[in-house]
Amino acid sequence: MIRLTFSIDINASKEKVWYSLWDEENYEAWVSAFCEGSYAISDWNQGSKIYFLDQNGSGMNSEIALNKPFETMLFRHLGELKEYVEQPATETTKAWSGAEERYDLNESNGITTVTVTIDLVEKYLDYFKETFPIALEKLKAIAESDTKTITVKTTLDVSLEEVWNKFTQPEHIVNWNFASEDWHCPKAENHLDVGKNFTFTMASKDGEMSFDFVGTYQEVIPRKKLVYQIADGRKVTVQFDIMDEQVILTENFEPENIHSVALQREGWQSILNNFKKYTNQ
Repeated sequence: MIRLTFSIDINASKEKVWYSLWDEENYEAWVSAFCEGSYAISDWNQGSKIYFLDQNGSGMNSEIALNKPFETMLFRHLGELKEYVEQPATETTKAWSGAEERYDLNESNGITTVTVTIDLVEKYLDYFKETFPIALEKLKAIAESDTKTITVKTTLDVSLEEVWNKFTQPEHIVNWNFASEDWHCPKAENHLDVGKNFTFTMASKDGEMSFDFVGTYQEVIPRKKLVYQIADGRKVTVQFDIMDEQVILTENFEPENIHSVALQREGWQSILNNFKKYTNQ
């Protein structure tokens, strides 16, 4: 195999660049340079499996060999996927199995340099020499603009049916839908149909603060996907994926302009962490 190196300087912090690389909708935007509609399924933890897929469920079965947040991501590609199923090794896949794809971020004076090294067999050299610079320019544009979406996720060791029910049924929602122990969700209503609304009451336990989180469903695919619009107009997408008998639950949401992106990411992730704790108990 032959190793290629690409790099680009981006006028953004390494934290912003990191999320521009790996937050779900950002990732799909910059890898569209290789194949329109490309996406990945993973919990993105070090040591985990990751599927790199096209719209037909074909692609590569890989592993996350290293995930050092804001510094390094290393993938090791193992084999092929067809219709979301890992394929037996062939002479063709043996030629590139074990190939690595590495992303290193280094920040200096507010400029982050992204360096990518990839192992390739000769037949793909010209293709990636042409497309990778395009992909990195897309990444640069994402990182240097305002944050459009934020991704949070969790992995659950229960059935998809149980995850779906506990995420959508009001009698379960009231038990996990809060970001910290000094808050709770005393009331939940959920009409799970396109065009219908949900209302979740969020309140501090001391009774001093309370508000209703209200949204309208735009898409409902049972046990697969939810898309809704919050009352202030922001869009949220919830995805339910299965990998190795685990459910990967992913939320993508548009940030508001009052609180920092970091604080919003932390808050939504905390709620998902509560959901995992409740669901796995």
